[in-house]
Amino acid sequence: MKLLRYGPAGQEKPGVLDAQGRVRDLSGHITDLAGSALLPEALARLGQLNIDSLPLVPGTPQQGLRLGPCVGAVGKFICIGLNYSDHAAESGMAVPPEPVVFNKWTSAICGPDDDVQIPRGSVKTDWEVELGVVIGQGGRYIAEADAMRHVAGYCVVNDVSEREFQIERSGTWDKGKGCDTFGPLGPWLVTPDEVPDPQHLSLWLEVDGQRKQDGSTATMVYPVAFLISYLSRFMSLQSGDVISTGTPPGVGMGHKPPVYLRAGQTMRLGVQGLGVQTQRVVQA
Repeated sequence: MKLLRYGPAGQEKPGVLDAQGRVRDLSGHITDLAGSALLPEALARLGQLNIDSLPLVPGTPQQGLRLGPCVGAVGKFICIGLNYSDHAAESGMAVPPEPVVFNKWTSAICGPDDDVQIPRGSVKTDWEVELGVVIGQGGRYIAEADAMRHVAGYCVVNDVSEREFQIERSGTWDKGKGCDTFGPLGPWLVTPDEVPDPQHLSLWLEVDGQRKQDGSTATMVYPVAFLISYLSRFMSLQSGDVISTGTPPGVGMGHKPPVYLRAGQTMRLGVQGLGVQTQRVVQA
């Protein structure tokens, strides 16, 4: 299934994409695509529905019909840094002996096609296409062999980053990672039955039509199952938590000289089988 949330910001309703690419309303079955609605038994019930019998939502998704972030009420937005060896190299940093973990504030979350705002005072706002993993069944001390049973689905994430705030302004990376609009999620949450191997997905990003990133999750240093198990040693993972798993090479910081986003530009990015995001860059 390709599950989604549609409608005006802050008023999104749950939906599902049908075989013709139209949105069907799920409000008669769940109140939101969040929390307990992401548990395995809840997703199994949704999977048994006759999608074509659900109310048809007018409009074309990502055109006349706005899509919101594909998960609501996110509790934690956990990110992994330097998880592609070639990205670590372009950043001038060593591959870490353990995963680098940081947070994006949940106030950064926005829809897949909402405007991305360059923060006031920013001169180094950057792009990062990533595979997002959404937790269904929560847990602590999850064994790596059991980790994939805890996945509700996958989505596209743009881990927008302000490099000066992140690296040059003291403190942790979080300062440059959680600005408003720095966490587009979606367009859809794709359930695991449609993603048989998350470690063999292509992912890419363009700025104004020029390809900047072109990679594969096959080159991750720490794969999805390991990351879920690893993170669960340090925190309880809960339904609706989002894990953004790192970016391949091609970020603006890695160019020589570096190239950063400017107001008026357009980002377009996607992950194989998970859809495409398009964001206009504006000044905050």
